[in-house]
Amino acid sequence: MTTRDQTIVRTIREYGTRLFRFIRTRVSTDADAEDVLQDVWYQLSNLVDVETIDNINAWLFRVARNKVTDRYRKRKDEALEDYTYEDEEGEVAIRELLLADYHTPETEYLRQMIWETLFEALEELPPAQRDVFIWNELEDETFQSIAERTGENIKTLISRKRYAVQYLRERLQEMDREIG
Repeated sequence: MTTRDQTIVRTIREYGTRLFRFIRTRVSTDADAEDVLQDVWYQLSNLVDVETIDNINAWLFRVARNKVTDRYRKRKDEALEDYTYEDEEGEVAIRELLLADYHTPETEYLRQMIWETLFEALEELPPAQRDVFIWNELEDETFQSIAERTGENIKTLISRKRYAVQYLRERLQEMDREIG
């Protein structure tokens, strides 16, 4: 076995469990977490110079976070209907823009900006608020199932989501003002 292969095997053994737990808190099922973890290991195995990574821990967790984010971007979430922006013709739902079939340079640029702003804002939220928002809005999980899984009161979860929505709305409105 080459030094590169030994490094990869050692990394998988050393970080596998922690990385899985990290991913699992950000996705709805064990199967999703395993898929993301597999993507991380695949990306690691495709690196030519694994040994040159200065901080493998930071690299692995950054890749995992990016893979989870990519996964959410691919989902067709319907919970963004609350967010709107004003164009020349009137009010347009951001969700329509994010999920629209038409592809022009302008819509692609705006779509990318919205996703980036949304996911940056999600990372700024306290973990409890972020998790409830992601589970309920992006993964379509009910408050009841979240409460059963976390042991939290449903009213507490609803309150956390409300704070998250308020913050996300503010951030998207800031982006809208910057564009306009």
